[in-house]
Amino acid sequence: MQATTELNFDHYSDLSDAEAGARIEDARARLGQRAVLLCHHYQRADIYRHADLTGDSLKLARLAARTDADFIIFCGVHFMAEVADILSRPEQTAILPDLAAGCSMADMASLAKVERCWRELAAVLGDSPDTRITPVTYINSAADLKAFCGEHGGIVCTSTNAPQIIDWAFARREKVLFFPDQHLGRWTGYKKGIALGRMAVWDPDLENGGLTPAEIENARILLWKGHCSVHQMFQVGHIRHWRAQYPDGQVISHPECSLDVCRDADYVGSTEYIRDIVTAAAPNTRWLVGTELNLVNRLAEESKPQGKIVQFMAPMICMCSTMQRIDPQHLAWTLENLAAGDVVNPIRVPAHEAALARVALERMLAVS
Repeated sequence: MQATTELNFDHYSDLSDAEAGARIEDARARLGQRAVLLCHHYQRADIYRHADLTGDSLKLARLAARTDADFIIFCGVHFMAEVADILSRPEQTAILPDLAAGCSMADMASLAKVERCWRELAAVLGDSPDTRITPVTYINSAADLKAFCGEHGGIVCTSTNAPQIIDWAFARREKVLFFPDQHLGRWTGYKKGIALGRMAVWDPDLENGGLTPAEIENARILLWKGHCSVHQMFQVGHIRHWRAQYPDGQVISHPECSLDVCRDADYVGSTEYIRDIVTAAAPNTRWLVGTELNLVNRLAEESKPQGKIVQFMAPMICMCSTMQRIDPQHLAWTLENLAAGDVVNPIRVPAHEAALARVALERMLAVS
């Protein structure tokens, strides 16, 4: 049910952050345990402070499904709320406070383009791709792409379990089609000892991905031409300039960064991994971190009492702009509607898509 006129978002857009914050707390008190509030690590501080559960996208979706809450309010982006809907119980409802909170990386691979890629591969390879290629989608993708993988013997991966997933894929077929993030796919293949010359970039806007038949035959991993707009801005020059100043410092990056950045880092891993490594580090150490700014700032504040210095890798400021769309005004609007008995912005994956996507997700969970 949509909100009543009195609870239309127009009545919230002019609220100050402080006013919206107070109304969030009041609505949450009225809802009690009927609602659970999830916050991804990249969320802004004035949202993150309201969280019941924090973490990366898959962890949050799995934790929410184990709660008794009727409503799962996901302060993240669209694909995260879709995963929560797929993995939650039928009586639970996943909600995204602002439907404009998407993911530019996820949008770089659409079902139509992946299906066209599959047809073109079949024409080039002279065989059904299902017998030669395993489709692997990063969890940062739309539900219909997870369903595509479920239907075609494929699987989902995260930035943590990608190496295990690649092993699983190659145990079944000779090639992998990895989408939507080329950098995670390249780093994973590189760590598995696959030569860079055997990993070819598939450009979905070009016929046959811009590759010759020989290049397609030669490739062990076909990397979709997609990227994260935040992580692609980090450069090796940023690391080397910093190391010249702080030779005893440590560098940690997310695997959505370029291969050169990952190779120059001391540690590479997911948002949870980055948090864990920096949190567990010895006092008075210095860290350069290549991931989203809100997480880096939070780590910097949390690390101050131990004398640790945590710095953002790039000299310019760049936050995940779509994640930033979840603001106190939208969250207050969502929660007050719920408290009044109205559900706004529910995320419901069509049943046939959800069933196939769950197959691909359950394959991943069984492997990792």
